[in-house]
Amino acid sequence: MKLPQPHTLLWLDDNDALQGINAPWVAQQWRPALPVVVRRDVHPQGLVPVGVRGLRRSERAAGWVNPARILRSVTPEMLVDMQTLQRSAFVSSPPLQAAIQLIQRAWPWRWGIAGSVGYALATEIPVIHADSDLDLLIRAPQRPEASELARWQAMVTQLPCRADTQIETPLGGFALTEWLREGRALLKTARGPRLVADPWVQEAE
Repeated sequence: MKLPQPHTLLWLDDNDALQGINAPWVAQQWRPALPVVVRRDVHPQGLVPVGVRGLRRSERAAGWVNPARILRSVTPEMLVDMQTLQRSAFVSSPPLQAAIQLIQRAWPWRWGIAGSVGYALATEIPVIHADSDLDLLIRAPQRPEASELARWQAMVTQLPCRADTQIETPLGGFALTEWLREGRALLKTARGPRLVADPWVQEAE
């Protein structure tokens, strides 16, 4: 069974589906109607690494889920849908207006909406505000053309809110701005971050 990718939102079948979390606020606040998000980690028994968000920004907890306990999943790419954006209760907010501008352009890759904006879109829970950042994700199995990445970044800098883009390669994820600025990147992998010259090439340990 292929495990869900990082940033995917998961809905679980019951309160006891979460494993390895002892934070008291999780027991008080979390319920199966609220999704958890897939994070990067590796479990020897094939459990899915997930994160739980609370009511406060400081309330974040990391745990594990048996794949058999997953009822539904929503990827960041599934939220890049004009009807979903326009029907959202938050459509007038700057982050959603920014996403609408991006979706009106043609791009040579699959991209998605992650972070708090993605959570709000998937749940309709008001976890965003006018000053919220827009977290974007580009799936890049192969290295994209530099000119296309520059075109994307040029538009992102003109959006009506702050937006950050993470590039997802088969080896991990990295910040686009860092890559464009320095020509190398801190690649976030399931086994920890690594500074790499080429995020698409497996380097020797």
